[in-house]
Amino acid sequence: MATSKPVIITCAITGAETTKEKQPALPITPKEQAAASKEAADAGASVIHLHVREDDGKPSQRVERFQEAIVAIREAVPGMVIQISTGGAVGETIEKRLQPLSLKPEMASLNMGTMNFGDDVFVNHPKDILAFAGEMKRQNIIPELEIYETGMLEAAIRLCSQGVLTGPYHFQFVLGVPGGMSGDLSNLLHLVSIAKLSGLDFSWGVAGVGRFQLPLAMHAILLGGHVRVGFEDNIFYQKGVVAKSNAELVARVVRVAKEVNREVASIQATREILGLK
Repeated sequence: MATSKPVIITCAITGAETTKEKQPALPITPKEQAAASKEAADAGASVIHLHVREDDGKPSQRVERFQEAIVAIREAVPGMVIQISTGGAVGETIEKRLQPLSLKPEMASLNMGTMNFGDDVFVNHPKDILAFAGEMKRQNIIPELEIYETGMLEAAIRLCSQGVLTGPYHFQFVLGVPGGMSGDLSNLLHLVSIAKLSGLDFSWGVAGVGRFQLPLAMHAILLGGHVRVGFEDNIFYQKGVVAKSNAELVARVVRVAKEVNREVASIQATREILGLK
């Protein structure tokens, strides 16, 4: 075992791309997201990665919608760590992606570069990355640094060394997106080794997309990292079998952790590991 620290399980309950047609259990409304968050928390998740949708399922960056969802989740799961997405849907304007930071969430995602994303291009211009980083720093929001390939990790390390980003540092390796690094284990090992060579004091987690979700979660647990699961990244429990709920995906990771004697982080332990109040 690479670490004695408990494993943090993040649940990305909704995302911006998944549809109700492909995943009927996808939570869309604040009420549905609160219920899904409660189920995920009961199963063992301690962080909710939050995208919001309008009632018709359309991805949204409306501040009011984020506020409704956050209030509903807080009522359902007091103390839950809520990490909002600033990525939005591919093609969303930077201005709209920045707006939810006005709510001063505890954590928010910070995407570290531009990439091909399926048939689209996910644009994160260097000046916009600096704008996100600066706003998070002003609002005392801890960024989760979203890393889709090696160049993004090296860019993040540079910003950390320059003081643009300040600790605590948390890298999220998102692997398996068409256009980014695949979810092959060698890629995860490569990213972790580069992060360690930086000399930074950091924590890290992995989000495997599609078929990579389970194998990367298993290896992260063994390597001392943390895990993200949920419908944003994967809608299947196994090949051809749609998962019944986000909680079902969380519960499976909890069982894996227990099999290798790695404790699952409580909400309080998660706050301590991530440096949250």
